[in-house]
Amino acid sequence: MVDRQLSIVSKEDQLKFKESKIAVVGCGGIGGAAIEMLSRMGVGQLILIDEDEFDVSNLNRQVLSSVNDLKQPKALVAKKRVETINSNVKVKEYIEKLDEKNINTLLENVDIIIDALDNITARVIISRYAKNNKIPFIHGAIHGMMGQITVFKEKVDYETLFNLPSKDKDLNESVLEELNSLSNDIPPAIGPTPNIVGALEAIEAFKLITNIGKITEAPKILNFDLLNFNSFMVEEF
Repeated sequence: MVDRQLSIVSKEDQLKFKESKIAVVGCGGIGGAAIEMLSRMGVGQLILIDEDEFDVSNLNRQVLSSVNDLKQPKALVAKKRVETINSNVKVKEYIEKLDEKNINTLLENVDIIIDALDNITARVIISRYAKNNKIPFIHGAIHGMMGQITVFKEKVDYETLFNLPSKDKDLNESVLEELNSLSNDIPPAIGPTPNIVGALEAIEAFKLITNIGKITEAPKILNFDLLNFNSFMVEEF
């Protein structure tokens, strides 16, 4: 099913991708698009994590949602979708919230972690795990028609890049409270934005595994605004 990709990557590189294990944390708008593309590109294993269910408000942007799947767990719907696209992909879904207690179990032996969240606290927990275990962490976020992506490897970490109040601190009750206060607002969103971010995260994962092209590694960030296509550019923070 990936014959047309083999003019872009070698069979050896495609095999690397087939043998990879990628975790997608969040199976909604950004995550749904990333999952769809990873499956079609021939990923080997997917770990899908999301505690939420689909509701009618998701239909405007979350590609895996439909009226037939309302009130169904997003991670389970995502798994079924992958199975209809590429039955060779091994999928494990977790219908639970990722936190400090279960992160070692949920993300065990993954090669890449894709951030498809809208929660800063969860991102901090995941980014620390990724840094400590030397796992590439692909970050994506949206607001309205604006999106951003970057890849955290060795140069700089998530908390440092965005100068978060948790930087270099233990995640005690007061620090967590401060982080949670940054995630209170529900960002506006329109259909294409999260899907573009998710697709870009998927190709960054593909580049990481196959070593083709250049990734957008932090402190560089790809930003865009769909109201101005000239805004697509990589900036260094």
